Amino acid sequence: MNTGSTMPHWQKAIAVLTACFSVSASAAIAIAPAPTLENTAYVVMDFESGRILSQVNAEQPLPPASLTKMMTSYIVEQALKSGRLKPTDMVSVSENAWCRGTNAESCMYLPVHGSASVIDILRGIIVQSGNDASKAIAEHMAGSEASFAVLMNKEAERLGMKNTHFANATGLPDPTHRASAHDLAILARAIIRDSSDYYKIYAEKEFKYNGIKQGNRNALLYTDSTVDGLKTGHTAEAGFCLTASSKRGDMRLISVIMGSKSMQARADQTRALFNWGFGSFEDVRPLAANVSLATPKVRFGKAEVVNVGLLAPVVATIPRGQAANVKSEIQLTPGITAPIAKGAVLGKVLISLDGQSYGEQTLVALEPVEEAGFFSRLWQRIKEFFSK
Repeated sequence: MNTGSTMPHWQKAIAVLTACFSVSASAAIAIAPAPTLENTAYVVMDFESGRILSQVNAEQPLPPASLTKMMTSYIVEQALKSGRLKPTDMVSVSENAWCRGTNAESCMYLPVHGSASVIDILRGIIVQSGNDASKAIAEHMAGSEASFAVLMNKEAERLGMKNTHFANATGLPDPTHRASAHDLAILARAIIRDSSDYYKIYAEKEFKYNGIKQGNRNALLYTDSTVDGLKTGHTAEAGFCLTASSKRGDMRLISVIMGSKSMQARADQTRALFNWGFGSFEDVRPLAANVSLATPKVRFGKAEVVNVGLLAPVVATIPRGQAANVKSEIQLTPGITAPIAKGAVLGKVLISLDGQSYGEQTLVALEPVEEAGFFSRLWQRIKEFFSK
């Protein structure tokens, strides 16, 4: 669609396309209600769009138990990705980090005053939920667990986790240590998106270290081949918690359960949310990236128009069967003037379904436009003056 040449004025440029991010309450096809779950809080999120499909108390700060360790492992993974850490780097185990193996905490069973490689430590955190592994890497990276918690909170703020505060790297009880179900889903999404080289560890069913083999406590890894992560947690205060992700076809969902009453309950509730979510919704991708969606006129440019489009494709999570009802509207920035750099923001796509607004996505210049020469700009100004 060429919107630049047919509109009476580039300031009123509007194009209607097909796209959507969300669900309208007036959708023609009814969605079955989400399952009723006996827990303190839960959320189920679409990975691609970030859309919340269902939630209860999802913004409430709660004790997250070992779901905390997702932030610990995420920081380690990003340090490995950047080169700050190497998989073969050795991590010393202080007496403070050493785990004595009581019933009150989970351990990797690192030897006191010994050492272990970063990659083994990472597996110990993810698969074995080792408090000793979490403390040892915290001390290795930040000098102390308290200093590492500062890093955790900075990262939480960067990711947009608005109802979270970390006091330690393990999730052991602390009155100031809290996270919401929504925030933990945001964190899980970041791990899947940003830690692709290490995400497969979250699906590992067992890990043996120091002669001790321990199984992953995520029961769904053993019963559902579509589930490939992420983390379990339990304390008396937090109850039984589980953050999990499942991919079926091209669609991935993330679920967070907090405060359920047993290991079996957290697994069953997660399974129920996944079955409901995949059965009720689908992801559609109506607008591709790097494709011209409009060609607005450019003032004082060597080119008369510029192609605008998206840096990333639109992914819309909609009720199954509703793709024909989704729409979007392009709004271009008034007074587009050269010079224009490639990637410059020149408008937005407004997303709607059944007339209701559900978000927006930025439109950018797909190519640069240089400024015209002096006499060309002068002539354009003269034409603009007499056209008023």
